Amino acid sequence: MGNEALSAKNPLRALGLESDGTDERRSMGLVMARAGLGKTAILVQFALDCMLLGNKVLHVSIGESVDKTRSWYDDLLSCLTEGEKLKDIPAIMKNRMIMTFKESSFSNAMFEERLNDLVAQDIYVPDCLIIDGYDFEENDYAALAEFKKFMKSKGLKMVWFSAVSHREDTRKSAEGVPAPCHEVDDLFENVLLIKPTEDSITLDIIKCDSCGISPGTQLKLDPSTMLIQKV
Repeated sequence: MGNEALSAKNPLRALGLESDGTDERRSMGLVMARAGLGKTAILVQFALDCMLLGNKVLHVSIGESVDKTRSWYDDLLSCLTEGEKLKDIPAIMKNRMIMTFKESSFSNAMFEERLNDLVAQDIYVPDCLIIDGYDFEENDYAALAEFKKFMKSKGLKMVWFSAVSHREDTRKSAEGVPAPCHEVDDLFENVLLIKPTEDSITLDIIKCDSCGISPGTQLKLDPSTMLIQKV
């Protein structure tokens, strides 16, 4: 099975996102959910889509090990390819680098320094960026705005963050983006919310300037794989 065929099988393609770089727009997206509800699985699907289309992905994992992060890729690719592992496809492997940080050691400045070193030494120049575990409660609007400016300066085609929401915190932005991201939502072109219901898990499209579907759309997720269920 070729890379383009694998990408076409990714159910997240239903969102209509341009992740192959043919669109000149640059987007920054956010996946929100309560703890343990599958944010990483959604981020990895975006990353795989970028990789399969020939883009280089830098996956920044805050608070998780390289092995744990790598296993997400293996498991989800296995779902898409009926058993293949990412390590069995060397051409895809070269399009991914995993960078880990302890929660206590991550800072915007430290990440920027490490990325600048990679690029300056021509070790790895990413096209797409995944940041899983960014602390939105400890970083204010100005810090995130400067971070976005830095990422745009690197010519990144797509950036996705994850954020943890809390059931007891009912604050929301005017567009419905939950805390702790309710005051920084204008910095994101795309915001998706994973939400459990009594009998299913949904992916709610709160904001999606780069999507082919409208805000307010609700997609069902397979709770065992976190892939969008085909209608």
